[in-house]
Amino acid sequence: MTNLGEAVRSWNQDGFVILPGFIPEDELKPALGELDLMFPSAEGFHDGSDPRRDRFVGDEFAGIDSLPFAGTEVSLLAVHARLVELAQVLLVEQDLRIYGAEAWAKYTGAADYDQNLHRDYLGHTILVPSDEPACQQVEMFVYLTDVPEELGPPHMLSRAHAADLPAKPNWYPRGDVADSESGYVATEGRPDLYEAEISGAGPAGTVIAFETGTFHRGTQLIAPRGVRYSMQVCFRPAAVQWGDRLAWAVHSFEPAWERFVERATPQQLQLFGFPPPGHPFWTSRALIGMAERYPGLDLAPWRPVAG
Repeated sequence: MTNLGEAVRSWNQDGFVILPGFIPEDELKPALGELDLMFPSAEGFHDGSDPRRDRFVGDEFAGIDSLPFAGTEVSLLAVHARLVELAQVLLVEQDLRIYGAEAWAKYTGAADYDQNLHRDYLGHTILVPSDEPACQQVEMFVYLTDVPEELGPPHMLSRAHAADLPAKPNWYPRGDVADSESGYVATEGRPDLYEAEISGAGPAGTVIAFETGTFHRGTQLIAPRGVRYSMQVCFRPAAVQWGDRLAWAVHSFEPAWERFVERATPQQLQLFGFPPPGHPFWTSRALIGMAERYPGLDLAPWRPVAG
């Protein structure tokens, strides 16, 4: 079992924690069995036999799918009990919201995956990263398959090397670059930061949890005919309303969402904003409407207990 106390110490000291094999392989299998619904296999991509291949070429972010996924088991993995528990422990909060869930396929040679060191806060909050523990957010990289160094693991930078860096710039190249009109890209290279980075290479099931103010970067895939399948899942305390990435209602009429909702537990659905049992929302009329919208959802947990 993973020592979550040690994870908290690493989180507080470095701004991230790397947990090899945190999700057991047998608990990954259902999601792995549905990846072909979403992405080409290594053979399908590199041999050109999968007609979806071209989508993944030329753009490092082209391999991203967002929840709800075509594979319901992949959607359920995003709210796996171990991920939720880890988020609760790191954020010191039980009432959480999931504000982002993406699955990502990368293929050797498909695109340039080598990134500059950066923080993700620009896409995760309308404010800036907070040093108040109750106001923090956690991102997680979840490896669905083994990610050795030659398959492009993220590299992380401890806050010990970056604590004094300002909110802008946000991207720090290894070498000097031309002027940045926006001011978000540093013009002076920082090779010293790259010398201090730590590889996140690990086996399937590895989870890297990091705070939105933690510097990190994607690295290149170099393994011949390689593929990397992973997820990025993001949690915040329910009260941290300034932290967001996806609006779930935008996709809530899609069949994949309905399939996910009908399989998820009330506790998992509460992460997306479903009111808990006993909430005033759950009137008789609301329950009738929910039965119409989600015919396969067992509404018993939300029905009033007979007196």
